[in-house]
Amino acid sequence: MKQQFDIALTAVAPLVWGSTYFVTTEFLPAGYPLTMAALRALPAGLVLLILARQLPQGIWWMRAFILGTLNFTLFWALLFVAAYRLPGGVAATVGAVQPLIVVFLAALLLETTIKASAVIAALIGIAGVGLLVLGSGISLDPIGLFAGIGGAISMGAGTVLTRKWQAPVPLLTFAAWQLTAGGLLLVPLALLLEPALPPLNTQNITGIAYLTLIGAALTYILWFRGISRIEPGAVSALGFLSPLSAVLVGWILLGQALTLTQITGAGIVLTAIWLGQRAGRVSLPVLPKRPIHNPT
Repeated sequence: MKQQFDIALTAVAPLVWGSTYFVTTEFLPAGYPLTMAALRALPAGLVLLILARQLPQGIWWMRAFILGTLNFTLFWALLFVAAYRLPGGVAATVGAVQPLIVVFLAALLLETTIKASAVIAALIGIAGVGLLVLGSGISLDPIGLFAGIGGAISMGAGTVLTRKWQAPVPLLTFAAWQLTAGGLLLVPLALLLEPALPPLNTQNITGIAYLTLIGAALTYILWFRGISRIEPGAVSALGFLSPLSAVLVGWILLGQALTLTQITGAGIVLTAIWLGQRAGRVSLPVLPKRPIHNPT
């Protein structure tokens, strides 16, 4: 029962992330992927940092910036590029390779066993997401496609290293360090590579607030909690919920078509998630919280 609760709570994060594409295209000013990523990460990190009231020490400064780069700087920058250049569901689709990436990276970095069932679940999920999203026959933008794939690789690596480097601090603090570090790295990139933002209207501010407080601060606490309790491949398989959520949001809020092929794909995606959880159904031990200290 406890593991089902952990899975359900972790699943909230990708379900919310699926709405990122809708919010990006409908609420945010177009053409500012790096700026939007910075505005999503840094305020969320600073809010959590104020609540946590604890800075990294020793080697955790370096680790916080490495994880912040993988989970936020690179991932979100590429995610927003994909979201701006591809329809929401298509942008989510390319992230479907992430569970497969995590299976092999976990074997390399965490010395876990590569389970055939986990690989099969990942491949089934990729096929299902392809039917779910590409069934509408939408053309693909190459830059958006490569950005999405790069983002999947970045977050896959971040997921595995987050499990490998579990910080001896509460999850809120760990999320605060990563979000703040990732946001700080995004700010100079946005200033150098993008023009100044136009005046923001109420709709823009609402979208940014949603992505910051709900789509970042809340969901990443839940996601890191899941990483600390569930096998990495099983956690990553929950990411298939993001494209499913994106398609459903597009169907409900934007009136986008939902074909029989896409419905079939949705069923296959849910099957892949179920298989992924069975492949990693043994929970990993939760590391005890202990005071952080400088390494000697």
